[in-house]
Order: sequence, then C-alpha cells, then structure tokens
Amino acid sequence: MKIRNSLKSLLGRHRDNRLVRRKGRVYIINKTQKRYKARQG
Repeated sequence: MKIRNSLKSLLGRHRDNRLVRRKGRVYIINKTQKRYKARQG
C-alpha cells in the first residue's frame, strides 16, 4: 500500500480505482488490480 499526501494523481492510474473514506482516512481501492491500493497520510 502506498501512502501519499495527495491521491488525485494515483486515482487516474487505473480505470477500476475507487476513492473510499473509512474511519476518517481516504483510500484508493481496486478490486481487479490489488497493487493500486493507496492511503492518504
């Protein structure tokens, strides 16, 4: 999982990326390509 200050650029890297908010944190999850997971931090 990548930890980035800004997730906007990571969101466009794959068409299945989804932006999710969980417990006050912002995540990018991808069901098909798991390697695109990221967290804002």
